[in-house]
Amino acid sequence: MSSSASGVVNGGVSFWYADDGLPAVREPLSGDASADVVVVGGGYTGLWTAYYLKKAAPFLRITVLEQKFCGYGASGRNGGWLYNGIAGRDRYARLHGRDAAVRLQRAMNDTVGEVVAVAAAEGVEADVHRGGVLEVATTPAQLARLKEFHEHELSYGEKDRELFGARETAARIRVADAVGSSWTPHGARLHPVKLVKGLASVVEGLGVTIHESTPVTEIRPRHAVTPYGTVRAAYVLRCTEGFTASLKGQRRTWLPMNSSMIATEPLSEEQWAGIGWDGRETLGDMAHAYMYAQRTADGRIALGGRGVPYRFGSRTDNDGRTQTATVEALREILTRFFPSLVGARVEHAWSGVLGVPRDWCATVTLDRSTGLGWAGGYVGSGVATANLAARTLRDLVQQDSGQGGRTELTELPWVNHKVRRWEPEPFRWLGVHGMYATYRTADRRERLHPAVESSRLARVADRVAGRG
Repeated sequence: MSSSASGVVNGGVSFWYADDGLPAVREPLSGDASADVVVVGGGYTGLWTAYYLKKAAPFLRITVLEQKFCGYGASGRNGGWLYNGIAGRDRYARLHGRDAAVRLQRAMNDTVGEVVAVAAAEGVEADVHRGGVLEVATTPAQLARLKEFHEHELSYGEKDRELFGARETAARIRVADAVGSSWTPHGARLHPVKLVKGLASVVEGLGVTIHESTPVTEIRPRHAVTPYGTVRAAYVLRCTEGFTASLKGQRRTWLPMNSSMIATEPLSEEQWAGIGWDGRETLGDMAHAYMYAQRTADGRIALGGRGVPYRFGSRTDNDGRTQTATVEALREILTRFFPSLVGARVEHAWSGVLGVPRDWCATVTLDRSTGLGWAGGYVGSGVATANLAARTLRDLVQQDSGQGGRTELTELPWVNHKVRRWEPEPFRWLGVHGMYATYRTADRRERLHPAVESSRLARVADRVAGRG
């Protein structure tokens, strides 16, 4: 962690850890061990999976293995958006039919309430505020996409979503040049680290064994291999999201996409009066290279975007340090959205990785012949999706072990979905960097040359990427 000449604290994992403190690290694995279930990865997916399995079958011996400390990855670095978005829904509609995709969307809608309810029941205080999600348009092309997006969401059964014009949008949040917005109640703001710390404590209290500072280097049927020993278990569940590429044989499974964030100083009452945002909705936009933001519990704006999207060879950073150009780009978004904050200090910047499958579809899988399971590929929508994935892994394990049967969750279309691997280097690096450069160029063109039609460049990038 370091401070720049401008006083920005850069890295140190994330602002959320600077705010709530780094945890005391739990003991590493001390030698070979055995369990009924071993969970690889101590983020939201792994901890929720351990939680629901232990609640369903208290007799299970469950071990969680985490390479650093619980929440070191995306779970401790994200934007705190607990919302109902899920990667790959449209593709699942094409593959399995509209009804199957609608069931998946309904499950995601319900998941927002599930996380809020369980956190409250377990005494986890995570600064949760259910203000919904507001996504704004600031150009004619964005407004056309917004209206199309709004209708698309209604077609998946989200009847409580609302479309606002410029005046109604400003009554909620005064974003400069906003010409419209779409709002869903299926969303909440939260403090990511308070949630992951609280969840880890709850899971440990249930009798789950958590070993930190224990990197898993290889996963084999019924074996999780670490430098300190091997844990043998009937089920080995991989919950490693953006760090999956570090495992033996998984280099091209999910691409570790970088996302970066900044957090301002606490804003004054006068500054908030000028902005509004009294509903504390999470805030996004309809740009091709989109932003995401929240009003934090202590009165800051935490805002994120892509920055440098990918490191050659699927490498991941250590401490979240962010390039100066990325910090400045995010600051530019902040002041473009809220010109009155041009003098506000940015106090913290950080980055993290999220998992991106080649077809941009989140998945949950259990191979019944090997006992190997995995969940992830959330493409940045993991705060809520991880919970639904964990409950689905629970049901799949119970079904396979004879403790349960088919459930509504095991029949969702993302279960056991197969994804092809990413291209080898340098094609991966060239493709991802070219895609985001194209998206940014498309956004600039739409701002400088307002037109109702979206930039053709973005459509080209979508086709190359294989999105949708």
